[in-house]
Amino acid sequence: MKAIRWTNHAVQNLTEREIDCLEVQHAITDPEFITPDPPKRVIYMWRYFDEQLHQAMLLRVVIEADEFEFVVVTLYKTSQIHRYLKEFLP
Repeated sequence: MKAIRWTNHAVQNLTEREIDCLEVQHAITDPEFITPDPPKRVIYMWRYFDEQLHQAMLLRVVIEADEFEFVVVTLYKTSQIHRYLKEFLP
């Protein structure tokens, strides 16, 4: 697997948005959905149940990748799952 490098912005988002680093790694290594974010980014998405919020959430991880590494640019979780997955779900 490629190495994962975190931008300062992404690290700050982990703390401010109370996102578990392991959840982000799961979204990157086993994404449920992937969508391009031109010109050179890709968004990896993974649905999960947030134990603190007691609701289903969608984790969106914005990545810039090359042949050697994934660079996590930013990330966030949202409860507006349908909004972001309408092109993937019936």
